[in-house]
Amino acid sequence: MSHPTVPAMVLAGIGEHLPERVVTNDDLSATMDTSDAWIASRTGIRERRWATGQTSLDLAVEAGRAALKHHGQGPSVDAVVLATTTPDRRCPATAPEVAAALDLVGVPAFDIAAVCSGFVYAAATAQGLIAAGTARSVLVIGSEVMSSLLMPGDRNVGVIFGDGAGAAVVRAGSPDEPGAFGPFDLGADGAAADLITVNAGAGRIPHGTPGVHEAEYHLAMAGKEVYRRSIPGMADSCRTVLEGRGWSVDDVDVLIGHQANIRILHAVARNLGLDAERCFVNIDRVGNTSAASIPIAMAHAHADGAVRPGDRVLMTAFGAGLTWGSTTLVWPELPQG
Repeated sequence: MSHPTVPAMVLAGIGEHLPERVVTNDDLSATMDTSDAWIASRTGIRERRWATGQTSLDLAVEAGRAALKHHGQGPSVDAVVLATTTPDRRCPATAPEVAAALDLVGVPAFDIAAVCSGFVYAAATAQGLIAAGTARSVLVIGSEVMSSLLMPGDRNVGVIFGDGAGAAVVRAGSPDEPGAFGPFDLGADGAAADLITVNAGAGRIPHGTPGVHEAEYHLAMAGKEVYRRSIPGMADSCRTVLEGRGWSVDDVDVLIGHQANIRILHAVARNLGLDAERCFVNIDRVGNTSAASIPIAMAHAHADGAVRPGDRVLMTAFGAGLTWGSTTLVWPELPQG
């Protein structure tokens, strides 16, 4: 008995959108005890974008529109999957409004919350929709307004994060054609959930709970422990997908990692035995944009010529949850601009 061939998921278009407001390290130095040299030496960040009057919905719509335009097929996808830590509302999800704004009326649309690993989780979910035959094409978006979670004056977390959105159009295709994703490796460790958290404002500590300090409503991170766990976490995940793809580390042309910290990116590369020059870096321009990080990096790498058709690309992320995920693809022929 013959079995139907399961379609692969293929990259067909990318796009990004950043808020207009540029916040430099010097800007932050004017309001908190830090400096450009301190921030840049520890994170690799020189500037980031912060939204003014824009929400994750607004940014997601713009990035999604750019990806659909890049795809060249118009608003014709069968589903929308949005990764975000900063939804517009607790209820309903943001994705249906994104779909409506893009004239994708009637298509399934839902949010995924995996913080910095969000785009990889969302892409793996899209692959599942395609493999199941539920969709032939999917718009996958990562969109964040991380500045909304920051405690004013907190130099430990406040200097790291930026706002933005990135998107990819993916379609059903053949596993041996350029642009085919896979395999995916995903993981989580909820026992370490307290390492990166916004403690208050949801079910555990509702708004208005007496005695809750204002800081509990903002993002907190145990930076040293996250740094310690993230490097082997991403490296091991990368090895899993490389083995599944049948690639060696030497086969990798470009590593597009979650842009959390330049030292983490380079340490992951060293752990894998990969030259640091093969790491794509845009954290200096955008900071850590959480779930939007990888799709923004994909769009920038394509625009900058840092990835070219035929390049073997390794992608990996690690973040709150704790969550992590990795995947691979051979970069396809995509239009410029």
